[in-house]
Amino acid sequence: MNNDKKVLPSAEKFASCPYDQEILPYYEGQFDCVYILLHPFCKPTTLDICYRFYAPRDSGSRRPDKHEIIDGCEPVSWQEVLSLSGLESISDIDIGLRTSIGGLVSERENREFSDQLVKLEKLGILLPDEGDLPPLLENRVYEAVKKLGYTWLWVGDEFGTERKLHWIGDLVKTDEIPPHGCIFTHDHKLLVTTHWDSHCSYLCSSREIIEQILESDPFEGFYCTSNTSVFWGLYEI
Repeated sequence: MNNDKKVLPSAEKFASCPYDQEILPYYEGQFDCVYILLHPFCKPTTLDICYRFYAPRDSGSRRPDKHEIIDGCEPVSWQEVLSLSGLESISDIDIGLRTSIGGLVSERENREFSDQLVKLEKLGILLPDEGDLPPLLENRVYEAVKKLGYTWLWVGDEFGTERKLHWIGDLVKTDEIPPHGCIFTHDHKLLVTTHWDSHCSYLCSSREIIEQILESDPFEGFYCTSNTSVFWGLYEI
């Protein structure tokens, strides 16, 4: 009898995401800087796309695709959400979002924060999805990477076991990133990845490159410190 177990090799840092730990220490030796890209809330601007977002799953209505969301929705920043919801910090928003999806143990949940965010639906504002780079950010990221001089990006799965090289111009037109997937450059100097239970993505590179990206497009977010963890809303950022 063959008792050999199939054990995956350790994930390569240039194409992976930490599961539950401090973020910068995870990438030590690969990236010296990580910027947290906050996923914007979403406000549908057409009746059709609004209906399809809210339609019951058994209604047969097709969920909007990437370009329908880009063309038919407006992004709502976390700073705007603070003023609309009455929450005091982006950490409160993070906890509220994680609570809304059951992403925290019960003693760390905050139903009050979650309820305040859910009330935004009365204003036509939808909560961001967890675990994936959202359409309202995706093409902006591609354009920022192109300005650095890159024309190709690797697209990988959550576990780093499958990846495919794509022309950035094609990625703009299509929807190629798998659930909880990542994109990274061929020289392993830049990575964008998303933890499956988080409403943010990690932009990983050198400080110099990230500053160049933020100069071309000021993505809402913040720089990680050595103490910033995957569940950053629960702790000091």
